[in-house]
Amino acid sequence: MINELMWLVLLLTCFGGVILSYKFFGKIGLFAWVAIAVILANIQVMKTVALFGFVTALGNILYGSLFLVNDILSEKYGEKCARKAVWVGFFVLIITTIVMQICLLFVPHESDMLSPSLQQIFGILPRITFASLTAYLISSNINVWIFSRIKKITKGKKLWLRNNVSTLLSQFVDNVIFTLLAFVGVFDWSIIISIFVTSYVLKFIVSILDTPFLYLAKKIKIKDD
Repeated sequence: MINELMWLVLLLTCFGGVILSYKFFGKIGLFAWVAIAVILANIQVMKTVALFGFVTALGNILYGSLFLVNDILSEKYGEKCARKAVWVGFFVLIITTIVMQICLLFVPHESDMLSPSLQQIFGILPRITFASLTAYLISSNINVWIFSRIKKITKGKKLWLRNNVSTLLSQFVDNVIFTLLAFVGVFDWSIIISIFVTSYVLKFIVSILDTPFLYLAKKIKIKDD
């Protein structure tokens, strides 16, 4: 049960981190969180673990926190601001990938012991980045659009509804796109299907559990410049 316990710890840490970023730094803090999460989630996803009897890739929680950030920005600053955060994440991931690919081209010194590890981690990053960017752009924009539409339809009421509907639908789209682009040809189909099913179940749980944090963020009074 150690993995399940650590999963819960990671969830509280990530969602708590979003709230603290917003509390201390306001809107800028949320944009900073997008940059942090989009990089680390794409590194975490390279690690597969057993959770609740299934095989899945890490990164679901941290990646899910991006949708929480989108919903906070949509709710408090509007659709335009949320879309800007999506493009920040897009830019950060591209630059990170380019910079690290250049770094891998350097010939390591004979004393270097970490170069093979960096190659293992970031050598596969271009494929992960392509899959992630495609899934991220499409699903995040869907999330922002659905959230904003439901907000207008409900006249600003039922925050829990637009939070969960927008996240669950966009996460499903994200899961389909990312799983196919990132893992086909890398793992057997049995593992790919297991990763897909488990990832979405976990994302479903994450979506439900992020709702109280969205309500908490809404209550925080921030004076942004």
